[in-house]
Amino acid sequence: MTCILVVDDEPAIRRLLSGVLQRGGYQVDLAGNSAEALGAVTRGGVDAMLLDLGLPDRDGLEVIAAVRAKSDLPIIVVTARDDTAEKIAALDLGADDYVTKPFDADELLARLRSALRRARSSAAPGAQLNFGAIMLDPARHEVACRGEPVALTPREFAVLEALMKAGGRILTHSALLEQVWGKAHVGDVDYLRVVIRALRLKLEIDPSQPALIRNEPGIGYRLNG
Repeated sequence: MTCILVVDDEPAIRRLLSGVLQRGGYQVDLAGNSAEALGAVTRGGVDAMLLDLGLPDRDGLEVIAAVRAKSDLPIIVVTARDDTAEKIAALDLGADDYVTKPFDADELLARLRSALRRARSSAAPGAQLNFGAIMLDPARHEVACRGEPVALTPREFAVLEALMKAGGRILTHSALLEQVWGKAHVGDVDYLRVVIRALRLKLEIDPSQPALIRNEPGIGYRLNG
């Protein structure tokens, strides 16, 4: 049975999340602070983590960084912090998703299922990537959309490849810029906007109403299948 680690210092929230997850068919492990959470990850047997940021012994952002240093474990932040800067920081550090309290139980389970699917279907380096109507072959440097070949520049190809590897997860502006342009350009959001505009012109049915490449205002971009 898939095991989900719930990390929250409030017993009531742990009970609530435990009940939601058990009704969803998951096994649940509980942690009330970062030390217990990191211990559970180290022991193994955990398939995903629901993480509160307001922990008593260590900020949740530090926990994300510590987990990412040794594991690709799916992490969904579940927190009362709704500041955009906090969300960007969590995603940049490697969180897969960010849900604010109070949350809808069905939506949370859907986001968890999506994160688990991404983790299980992570393609080997160089393998063909497929997301919705888009196919990307890194080895051949080929892209097709709705079965038709699409010619992309190297920058356009690199941005699309990063978004496809994320599999629908939000990639922040800085994460995309660092991956494609390098650390020296993490603040050059205009570079990214130009490439996203070009990709939409080549991939979207109606570029003025983009359905494939979605903008998360002030945060970044994600693919929509």
